[in-house]
Amino acid sequence: MNSGPNRAQPWAHPILAVAFDMDGLLVNTEELYTQVGNTILQRRGKIFTRELKNEMTGLPGPKAWTVMIQREGLTDSIEKLAAESAEIFSTILPTQLKLLPGVHELLNLLDRNARPKCVATSSSPEFAARVLGQVGVSERFDFVITARDVVNGKPHPDIYQAAAERMGVTTQQMMVLEDSHHGCRAGVTSGACTIAVPGPHSEDHDFSGTHHRANTLLDPAIAQLLS
Repeated sequence: MNSGPNRAQPWAHPILAVAFDMDGLLVNTEELYTQVGNTILQRRGKIFTRELKNEMTGLPGPKAWTVMIQREGLTDSIEKLAAESAEIFSTILPTQLKLLPGVHELLNLLDRNARPKCVATSSSPEFAARVLGQVGVSERFDFVITARDVVNGKPHPDIYQAAAERMGVTTQQMMVLEDSHHGCRAGVTSGACTIAVPGPHSEDHDFSGTHHRANTLLDPAIAQLLS
């Protein structure tokens, strides 16, 4: 269901907890991933197309690198690409990483309502800790769960099922906030109230099955659903 900007149909269950994606939802790392992808493929005489970026967005790292290797016919290993990516990120994170609009405002609302909240990300635990620490929001979440904590990463529902269990709610009592098609598919399949919050990198993604499509985390419909 998608009822348009700034309004959403009521959800059938009380929403008692919220799970946030990280990349492209809390922080601008998706645009930084584009820089990294461009650099990696330019070094190999290739182009990081939007189609390839779309196919990789939201997937756990090993699966995303496998997509790049197969699509571009690379001879590099997953480990080599991951290490190269980490090296490039180390040069741009200190100056280019930033929070996206509405993060503090929504976290403040959840604090006032005493609702548990977590980050559920396809990124590695090390990368998530570095990113959330750098932007100063690590302590604002009850926990961080990553693809390493579940058998199947996004777009499978495992990560959101595990998040709901750790927060002591059913998936139907949880809101999932996601920016990508793969992440939204994980949320929808889990049974959670899934809200798509696309950025410039994902405006053309398929968000079928989501309850609402928001412009940013400041979209009044999000607060309305949590009230």
